Amino acid sequence: MTGEGEVHRKAVFWIGILALFAAGVSAALRAATAAQLKATYLDTIDPARSVTLIAEALGSAFLGFCLALVVTSLFLDRIGMKRMIMVAAASFVIGPLLVILCGSFGPAGAYQAIWLGMFVNGLGWGATEGTINPMVSALYPEDTTHRMNILHAWWPAGLVVGGLLGILGTGGAMDWRLMFALVPLMGIAIALWAATKRFPQTTSAALGVSRGGQMRELIRRPSFFIWFALMLLTAASELAPGQWVDVSLSNVVGMRGVLLLSYVAAIQFVGRHFAGPIERRFSTEGMLCLSCVLCTIGLFSLGYARSPAMAILSATLWGAGVCFIWPTMIAVAAQRYPRAGALSIGLMGVAGSISTWFVLPVLGAIYDSAKIEAAGGAARFEALGGEQLQAVLTYAASQSFKAVAVIPAVLVAVFGLLWLLRGRTARTASAAAE
Repeated sequence: MTGEGEVHRKAVFWIGILALFAAGVSAALRAATAAQLKATYLDTIDPARSVTLIAEALGSAFLGFCLALVVTSLFLDRIGMKRMIMVAAASFVIGPLLVILCGSFGPAGAYQAIWLGMFVNGLGWGATEGTINPMVSALYPEDTTHRMNILHAWWPAGLVVGGLLGILGTGGAMDWRLMFALVPLMGIAIALWAATKRFPQTTSAALGVSRGGQMRELIRRPSFFIWFALMLLTAASELAPGQWVDVSLSNVVGMRGVLLLSYVAAIQFVGRHFAGPIERRFSTEGMLCLSCVLCTIGLFSLGYARSPAMAILSATLWGAGVCFIWPTMIAVAAQRYPRAGALSIGLMGVAGSISTWFVLPVLGAIYDSAKIEAAGGAARFEALGGEQLQAVLTYAASQSFKAVAVIPAVLVAVFGLLWLLRGRTARTASAAAE
């Protein structure tokens, strides 16, 4: 590639990084401000169900993510990467502004504005994810795995920055609305930068594979749907708890839960740069199995965390566990089903978003049910205060994390079996070669 072409390729790659970074900042700010949004707006609407309401609003971002991924995966070849990045940029402007201005809609409209704002923000995330993964595959066909890991390291980088900004915004150092305004500014920057660049075709389009051909490829190779089903579970182990820690743990362990999210994201940012050597040592299935072991232990431990030290230790285990899961599952689709192109990659993201959209309200319902049960009824819960309220909230947080920890525990067995089968296949092939 010529020097000018290389400069252009790097610029387009960095546009993708900035878009994913903006999505990560958005996700962290949603998590960081969830408790304040609940206390300011939702507690006045329905105190008995306020945690469920904020969980539903957080989950709407994943619904938007899912819908945008479906559209992007099916029509990226026709719409084009530049236009989809522009859609993402517009969503990063409109969605956060709705959340920032939610108080202007009155008590009755505040929840709808929060829900819709997070949904639109999720559309931007989905359009980003559905575009940049095929984009990297097209830009770097000779180095896709390495570049994909570098790309996805910037999602947790966004979580770190957004988490720290969220703490400043909700801690009183600066109005949280000003912190949220960073996302629209990045959306404008992405749109202006992308407008000056030429984006590549997808790999499937370059190969001349039609949308119908991509669908037939998946039907011809049904093993893809096994990985799709596994993605439903892996995402529930990673993304849902990440959005949940600030709401459920801040009053329990004596520190902001979003600090744990930022800490875990820092672990992911560093760790994803070493995914290649670890995968070569343990195989894809082995790395996923070991990841789920750590994830299970970490989530169960978070259910028992009662101090900052215990929370940090538990978050370290969980963070190390979820570090490689999402990009590795995406890489499976890209490497094993290349002729399915953007469709197979996008569908894996769809599975992740569907899962999280479903799991977050379930966690909220478990939390609300547990707190009412521990208090002895809704009326008694509303009358609680001080140490009694703290004990009830501690019990509720514990129950929610123990419930979600079951998911990676199941995956340990699944990936462990696949790891054993892969090893047996490799030994058989080696024996045959001899």
